[in-house]
Amino acid sequence: MAATKTRSIVFITGAFVTSACWDEWREYFERRGFSTIAPPWPFKVGTAAELRDKQPNDIELARLTLPQLIDHYAAIVKSYPEKPIVIGHSLGGLITQILVNRDLVAAGVAIHSVPTLGVFPYEFSFLKAGWKSLGLFTSINKTYLMSFKDWQYAFVNDMPLIEQKAAYEKFTIPESKRVARGGLTSAASVDYAKAHPPLLLTAGTTDNIIPAHLNYRNFRKYKKNGSVLDYKEFEGRNHFVLGQPGWEADAAYVLDWITNKI
Repeated sequence: MAATKTRSIVFITGAFVTSACWDEWREYFERRGFSTIAPPWPFKVGTAAELRDKQPNDIELARLTLPQLIDHYAAIVKSYPEKPIVIGHSLGGLITQILVNRDLVAAGVAIHSVPTLGVFPYEFSFLKAGWKSLGLFTSINKTYLMSFKDWQYAFVNDMPLIEQKAAYEKFTIPESKRVARGGLTSAASVDYAKAHPPLLLTAGTTDNIIPAHLNYRNFRKYKKNGSVLDYKEFEGRNHFVLGQPGWEADAAYVLDWITNKI
């Protein structure tokens, strides 16, 4: 693959949180010469408090599907004159893998990524942390808002209580159950044997909702075909990796990877 000189980064947000979770990462990369955006999901424009006020009757968000969300970000990256770098977290990591598989980006970084369809998530902590978002036996036309107790387990485990509460108030928002269920359909599939732009998958040893073992199985699913494909596991990182104290080490690793692999 020819080297790219792109300095554009599109950050893709995961489920349950606002796109403001990328603010510090955007500043970090912009100070180093990159142009960045972190466009919100459709129907998620606003502060966390504003979006929570719509819960559970935000019909537009409740009707959002995973294919629509993927198309939303595909249209954004296609709008660039030169393919951008895409960095996604959690469900944004899944979307990143799909955009990489479609050859729409210069490179992709999937941080603590939701697994692609071919990787069955049997890990207990994943099931415990994520099953409520599917909204089984509840109305699919109502959004789902993660409780603080569930947030503590799924995102901010091992952090001080005051930091857990602050992060919840600042970032946590309602979610579409249709999007969550889309991860169990063909919308979440990729061709593991296909040659692709450079792709890095990262994981954290204390992440409950996307445990490192699940990330590694996702990485191993790809076939060796000469494409740049790397995996990095960080010690002591939970799912709130974008804002967890010490996040700069993760960002520095990603920056070094981009510098040397693209």
